[in-house]
Amino acid sequence: MMKKSLQRVSVLLLAGMVTLTAWAGPVDLNSADAETIARELNGVGVSRARAIVEYREQYGAFSSAEELLNVSGIGTHILQVNKANIILSKAD
Repeated sequence: MMKKSLQRVSVLLLAGMVTLTAWAGPVDLNSADAETIARELNGVGVSRARAIVEYREQYGAFSSAEELLNVSGIGTHILQVNKANIILSKAD
């Protein structure tokens, strides 16, 4: 009985994580504003999203998703969770 309950809880937790991931993105980091980035990327709030936009304004368009690791507050976990939802348009 206890084992079955734990299995059900595990399935529900996994389903919840998949659902949260499904709500994210896609987002173009080279054109989106901070509010859009915060809304579309998991684990990225307004403060981190502003840092992404500030980095883009200072250094130009992102050339790869991995370049996000140069932004303060963005680590490998956030990159991995969101990589499939990141779009990079060509710089004008």
